[in-house]
Amino acid sequence: MAGEMRDLLCWRGPASVNVFVIGSGNTPLSEEAFHLAQIVPDALLPFPLLKQPEAIERLGLVSYDIDFEDVSLDLREYTRAVLQRLCADTRSVAWAAFEGSFHYDELLTDQVAHQVYGYCITGAEAVVEWDTAALRGEEWRLRIAEARAALDALLSATKQEEPRQLSV
Repeated sequence: MAGEMRDLLCWRGPASVNVFVIGSGNTPLSEEAFHLAQIVPDALLPFPLLKQPEAIERLGLVSYDIDFEDVSLDLREYTRAVLQRLCADTRSVAWAAFEGSFHYDELLTDQVAHQVYGYCITGAEAVVEWDTAALRGEEWRLRIAEARAALDALLSATKQEEPRQLSV
């Protein structure tokens, strides 16, 4: 793992990959669902997030802290596999971001784009960036804006579907 990225992921000791997913409900996946890319995490801490805004609550939002003692593992490939897994079973948007970057008002916005190091949209391949200089670049910011547009579309579709479901 590149030095700067290792430092950012190891801020509290073990390497910690932090991922979020909107659209797969509020029930965390099983621990076995995170045995990916021939890697098994040392610890998995799922957090269904509280006080979700109404539009998000309908879809569900779960955060996972995935910890590894061995920092020589290919955590870039692992992050890609996790994001792909989180978007596999339902229409959702998932992303990996550094600790402390989460706030409901800043989900995948320009303000936090440099703190997001991967994302996946259902139906597309997961994208992971391990170069911290690239994370601060304009191209990455534009890619995160595309992920945000997909999140907005997901939230908007849910709002439009809600009244029809109530009238049935």
